[in-house]
Amino acid sequence: MPEAYIIAAARTAGGRRKGRLAGVHPADLAAKVLDALVERAQIDPSLIDDVILGCVGQGGEQSQNIARNAVLASKLPESVPAVSVDRQCGSSQQALHFAVQAVMSGAQDVVIAGGVEHMTRVPMFSPSILAEQAGMGSYYAAEGIAQRYPGIQFSQFTGAELVARKYGLTKDAMDLFALESHRKAAAAIEAGAFKDEIVPVAVTLADGSQDTHAIDEGVRFDATLEGIAGVKPIQEDGLLTAATASQIGDGASGVMVVNANGLKQIGAEPLASVRHISVMGHDPIVMLEAPIPATERALRKAGLRIAEIDLFEINEAFASIPMAWIQATGADASRVNVNGGAIALGHPLGGSGTKLMATLVHALRARGKRLGLQAMCEGGGLANVTIVERL
Repeated sequence: MPEAYIIAAARTAGGRRKGRLAGVHPADLAAKVLDALVERAQIDPSLIDDVILGCVGQGGEQSQNIARNAVLASKLPESVPAVSVDRQCGSSQQALHFAVQAVMSGAQDVVIAGGVEHMTRVPMFSPSILAEQAGMGSYYAAEGIAQRYPGIQFSQFTGAELVARKYGLTKDAMDLFALESHRKAAAAIEAGAFKDEIVPVAVTLADGSQDTHAIDEGVRFDATLEGIAGVKPIQEDGLLTAATASQIGDGASGVMVVNANGLKQIGAEPLASVRHISVMGHDPIVMLEAPIPATERALRKAGLRIAEIDLFEINEAFASIPMAWIQATGADASRVNVNGGAIALGHPLGGSGTKLMATLVHALRARGKRLGLQAMCEGGGLANVTIVERL
């Protein structure tokens, strides 16, 4: 059976909203990752058959095919094509899946999959909000949707609350989960666990000084349970707060995917092989519960048991999502998000999928583990699942 291999995986360090990456155009941010992947794989860039980048907010500086603009801002030759995809928070994980399908089919040999989201320069929901304000209508106003879901206003915040209540999660438990995310991320930074995946980015700070951004900006090294517990709920009478939700962030990430022919052309040593890819639709109202049935189906298709997976990356969109996932799947919590998650490290939407994959692949190698599983909840009630094997 044809195989797909990851030969390089990298990401920028996360930037906080209006933080250290605020002055970097998203195309330039993504270009840094593209260049880094080429350098790390030691590949002739003309061999790259395609670049597939995920991005959710495809407006403003991220409009008009941000993937192609990233290629033009990079050192890659003009001959390298590129396309942008949007599967909401799973956009770059889906980019990886498209890349895997391309190389396994033999249609292409070398593909870069990645993503970028600059939530400072293109704020969340701004493409749809600005379009609605300009009189171009709303995506949720389709007659068919209104008939099928009468009176429903789809909301990830509501979905996260519904998941928390369905699985009996308390505010106290989610506050503690958030604290542990910061503690694990802080420990990972101090131990240098991210050094092999992070691409340093030269930045100009607000005061005009020059610096290099290479440490995730959102991690609170001094986080306390009291401080987290004191944050007010997002919704009235709600359980979730800004402290137990992922941080708005700026960032880019990517992986280079090849088949056996690509490996032969490049002469590279693979980091991992991709054992399974799948995506699943689920309830769009609860919305964020989809990773649970998607994981169960992925394991069945891959012929694996949850106990056989050594490390998991389950996106911390809200604390309720990985907590419910752990409860429902029976996964060993000590194997989940071992270097912290989006609550501490940030969630640059379209860039998070391959961000988590970069972290997963490098964590498997650093810890001498074999199998890793990544799952992502996505707007509209979707979930991607990827299983990789360290080589």
